[in-house]
Amino acid sequence: MVMWVFGYGSLIWKAGFHYDDRLVGFIKGYRRVFYQGSTDHRGTSEYPGRTVTLEPAEEEWGVAYKVSRKEDVETALEYLEVREKQYDKKAYLDFYTDLTASMPTVSRVMVYIASADKKLNKNYLGPASLEEIAKQIIHAEGPSGPNRDYLFQLEKALLQLGCDDKHVMDLANEVRSILSEKEPTAS
Repeated sequence: MVMWVFGYGSLIWKAGFHYDDRLVGFIKGYRRVFYQGSTDHRGTSEYPGRTVTLEPAEEEWGVAYKVSRKEDVETALEYLEVREKQYDKKAYLDFYTDLTASMPTVSRVMVYIASADKKLNKNYLGPASLEEIAKQIIHAEGPSGPNRDYLFQLEKALLQLGCDDKHVMDLANEVRSILSEKEPTAS
């Protein structure tokens, strides 16, 4: 019983479960966006944070984890069902490690997705301007810490993978810009 899980957000830098292998690569047909509200990790019900979900697009880079032992699969699934509980959809997609490959490296990699359907996903926040998203991220904090830490850790992890994600990088730069404007200047 082998299970593969694709991480495109915090799973990139913090799997939280035992795995046998970790591959850097991408799935086709999606892109990462900060449209999912977080009321359990990076925000609260009163002030939700923003985490990433996927929307239709060309491709998205991340990592795939291979979990082989039956006990490890069961433990990982229990853990992920709690951790990803605000994501209302699971997809099983092809995972690639080479842009020129016509065949996937792994088929049926499990991916958690927060849909845009407000009836199924009460925490979906959807698109907003870069500045609005940045301000929300700056002010939100939850049990897992400040929302900005999630953004900056994701930015760092993606850069370590060699992935220059424009949405994440632009958002991180906007947050840094707003934060630097708030800092008092020395006279």
